[in-house]
Amino acid sequence: MTIDKKRVILIVDDTPLNIEVLLGILKEKYRVKIAKNGEKALKIINTSPPDLVLLDVMMPEMDGYQVCQTMKNIPATATIPIIFVSAKNEPNEKKKALALGAVDYITKPVTPEEVLNKVLIHLS
Repeated sequence: MTIDKKRVILIVDDTPLNIEVLLGILKEKYRVKIAKNGEKALKIINTSPPDLVLLDVMMPEMDGYQVCQTMKNIPATATIPIIFVSAKNEPNEKKKALALGAVDYITKPVTPEEVLNKVLIHLS
């Protein structure tokens, strides 16, 4: 029996198409988990922490900023790298994300090269 050594990426997005696109980019190189809202993401993160989180900003009930802030306030999850993936491309959005503790910010529509490069950088 072989043990899967692939790093685990958690995709948090409420839009099925966005999840599909990111899953298509990442599934060959990484184990991918999916959460369709902030609360489900935090449950997954607290029970089996991923190596990195790709987090949408705009989601109902709990937005990506709230998820990020919650993760950074819990010692067990504070060091998990968070990359925001958002349609919001205003400079103040990126600034806010980084100020909350995210390591990077990718604007939609994403390109496979950018996603793979940034994930690789922040996992090393």
